[in-house]
Amino acid sequence: MSFNDIFSSNFLENVTSVSIVDVVIALILAFGIGVFVYLVHRKTYKGVMYSSGFGVTLIALCLITTFVMLAITSNVVLSLGMVGALSIVRFRTAVKDPLDIAFVFWSIAAGIVLAAGMIPLALIGSVTIGIILLVFINRKPNELPYIVVVNCINREAEAVVKKYITENVTKSIIKNKTVSKDGIELNIEVRLKNEDTDFINHVVEMNDVNHAVLVSYNGEFMN
Repeated sequence: MSFNDIFSSNFLENVTSVSIVDVVIALILAFGIGVFVYLVHRKTYKGVMYSSGFGVTLIALCLITTFVMLAITSNVVLSLGMVGALSIVRFRTAVKDPLDIAFVFWSIAAGIVLAAGMIPLALIGSVTIGIILLVFINRKPNELPYIVVVNCINREAEAVVKKYITENVTKSIIKNKTVSKDGIELNIEVRLKNEDTDFINHVVEMNDVNHAVLVSYNGEFMN
């Protein structure tokens, strides 16, 4: 291989296909938007334990998508190769919260738009999405749902408990009923009256009731 072959190589010609200034500007903006997505996700997270790894992934996704798209937009042949290479990527990690999917797509979409040179669209779109998510996710519902778990000895006690709970909450729905030789266990979704939880104390004091528990939940019931 001679020096003429090296300087005539298409690889060296492609080095100047994307300017250094464009790359720096795109990556700085991608990092800024990625951090914004991370902060919105952290502010709106409703789970028990926040995963910092997922937050960093959102920043990395925005950066990775940006420089991949810069490469694709600079070379048509390379774009076809990228489509084939990326088609074999499979995501095996289960997403626990459906909202996490929205944040992942937000990071990817921001990277794509930035690399396409649509900077105002990327900035205005990201700010708009962030404000909407902050408003709607942090909006507190009027009535938080609770689950009442009651263990009764017989059917008579079950009927009395269901009637008493219905009369002392604004709404009650039976989610699950388990019957065994040891008794009957009911899982009832309730909406409290003025956040009053004293009714659960009276349920425990009823005859033929072993125990009663009141817990809050997010509205998703798994039997």
